[in-house]
Amino acid sequence: MKERTLLERLRAGEAVGLLEGLAAEEGMEVDSLAEALLEGRAVVPCNRARTLERPCVVGGGSRTKVNANIGTSSDYAGLGEELEKLRAAVDAGADAVMDLSTGGPIDEVRNAVVASSPVPVGTVPIYQAAVRAQEERGSIVAMTEEDIFRAVEDHCASGVDFITVHCGVTSGVLEALKANPRVADIVSRGGAFLAGWILHNQKENPLYEDFDRLLEIARRHEVTLSLGDGLRPGCIEDASDAAQLAELVVLGRLVRRCREAGVQCMVEGPGHIPLHQVEANVRMAKAITRGAPFYVLGPLVTDVAAGYDHIAAAIGGAVAALAGADFLCYVTPREHLGLPTAEDVREGVMVTRIAGHAADLARGLPGARAMDLEMSRARKRLDWEEQLRLALDPAKARRMFGERQVEGEKACTMCGDFCAMRFIGEYLGREEAGACG
Repeated sequence: MKERTLLERLRAGEAVGLLEGLAAEEGMEVDSLAEALLEGRAVVPCNRARTLERPCVVGGGSRTKVNANIGTSSDYAGLGEELEKLRAAVDAGADAVMDLSTGGPIDEVRNAVVASSPVPVGTVPIYQAAVRAQEERGSIVAMTEEDIFRAVEDHCASGVDFITVHCGVTSGVLEALKANPRVADIVSRGGAFLAGWILHNQKENPLYEDFDRLLEIARRHEVTLSLGDGLRPGCIEDASDAAQLAELVVLGRLVRRCREAGVQCMVEGPGHIPLHQVEANVRMAKAITRGAPFYVLGPLVTDVAAGYDHIAAAIGGAVAALAGADFLCYVTPREHLGLPTAEDVREGVMVTRIAGHAADLARGLPGARAMDLEMSRARKRLDWEEQLRLALDPAKARRMFGERQVEGEKACTMCGDFCAMRFIGEYLGREEAGACG
């Protein structure tokens, strides 16, 4: 007898213990969380081959989650560095990580990341299928359908919790791309590999054509499918174009098939989007995919922030999360410039967490408001230890405070003797000293 998936167990009316802790963490009722999962508005990525130390729920009204991408390249393929990045991401508060390795001992890196990560791990199997085809057959477009599904099976069997699969890159979608030329064409690696394969071999995308086989693998391993946006816009000029929308329509149909099969799924989104189009993109995606959890890269709201792309992405991410995006994939300061370091990873996670928290605060999540209120009260009291504890990045806050603080002085060195809140507190008759405003 086949093991049932989380969705199938919930449909049978079973109590799933995992949901109790998750619901408590989110300030939700267990029944509400179960309903969101059953309706496909939330997912809990959790491969049945392992027990996660820090599982999480994505979507369904939960806190905005943050993913950090790590992984080797052909130029930097050290396992030690990737594990250092993993630690940096987890320590900075990432809710999930993705191993996007394309160089060196890919299987070894993935297995080590899965074994070491307390949070859900995602991968993109088509990367490894392409690397193998290049090594074994001399060309990416020489990979076979079996090569692609072998990579999917290998990744799921190794314990990853979710996989990005570019099922929406179809022959029809590529016709829309050819009929409506772009500035940046295709910037998704997985999307480019599959598009090249389709055009070279004059065949349909196997991940789309044999989607039932993909569902069977995902179901057997209890792996969440992240339906990838292979045609996401890679520059502002290409935002919200015909190819992007054509792919999204395909993904909307596949979401329904996932739900019917008892397989959890989420949908990935853009990309580079100008600020005034972000909300419309999120709302459109939610409508077309019937409320599936939406996983966005950024979106980056300008193309000229090289070195600061993490900030451009955080701006777009905050607007996207407020509009309904559930999962923010971080961008690091080194985006478009090179493979990130561990420090880049940490910085990327932190600014993306700020974006998510800002959206949660605006959405009215009680926990988010309580955090800000506690910080404000600590500032009023000039309670520096409490302020540092409550900061999203306590280590950085403590370092910066210590570097510019005068010993024995209660106010910070921004205002010193002229601290506004301490000054006015005396005239308002407040017993507590004020902090810098």
